[in-house]
Amino acid sequence: MKDAFGAPQSLLVLGGTSEIARATARRLIALRTRAVWLAGRPGPELESAAADLRGLGAEVRTVGFDALDPASHEPVLGKVFADGDVDAVLMAFGISGDQARDEEDPVAAALVAQTNYTGAVSAGLVCAGALQAQGHGSLVVLSSVAAERARRDDFIFGSSKAGLDAFAQGLGDALQGTGVQVMVVRPGQVRTRKTAGQPSQPLSTTPEAVADAIVTGLRRRSETVWVPAALRPLMSALRHAPRPLFRRLPV
Repeated sequence: MKDAFGAPQSLLVLGGTSEIARATARRLIALRTRAVWLAGRPGPELESAAADLRGLGAEVRTVGFDALDPASHEPVLGKVFADGDVDAVLMAFGISGDQARDEEDPVAAALVAQTNYTGAVSAGLVCAGALQAQGHGSLVVLSSVAAERARRDDFIFGSSKAGLDAFAQGLGDALQGTGVQVMVVRPGQVRTRKTAGQPSQPLSTTPEAVADAIVTGLRRRSETVWVPAALRPLMSALRHAPRPLFRRLPV
């Protein structure tokens, strides 16, 4: 259950090596989250993330999780929930791909879609069912501003996030009245190690800023969170821009 600060006392992260996920876990541990599960591909990076959080005083366990193996999601995640109630689940896994390469390689393009959408649908339904069975909890889904409208330079990634975003919104509606909250998070470009060297886009953000927005959204029981908040009115305008004009915009 959440404590007096509105923070979950237990957290399951799908995509345990994500910089956003790690920043969010650190923020929540500072607000008395005490038990953390990091789910991801086993390896030094996952263990390093766990050690980092243990150093902050949390009990941290890791579990092998593969977004591309939906058949394993129910047994793997079921073991986590069988160990005790999970107050919040953060779905933070995904890949951006390489638009220019993926347009020439349909198999690589399909991998982006399978990871970001198909894997998330499977894992999201498993977690939603478990949260509903225990009667409470929050499911935080990391989407992207790219989900709002397809752009020439990232429509493969954007389309996968658009599918995820629509799925999460519908799932939230389906869970109304069950005690389970679904929150969709739409950050702009996030400056991480993976994006180092890339040109910075307007209204870009950081893992720490996204983490702060997630924590605030959980406390407020928000359904949608934009990071930064200025993206919301901007994307509202861009969503309705005529396509010939939209193609010419530097977005």
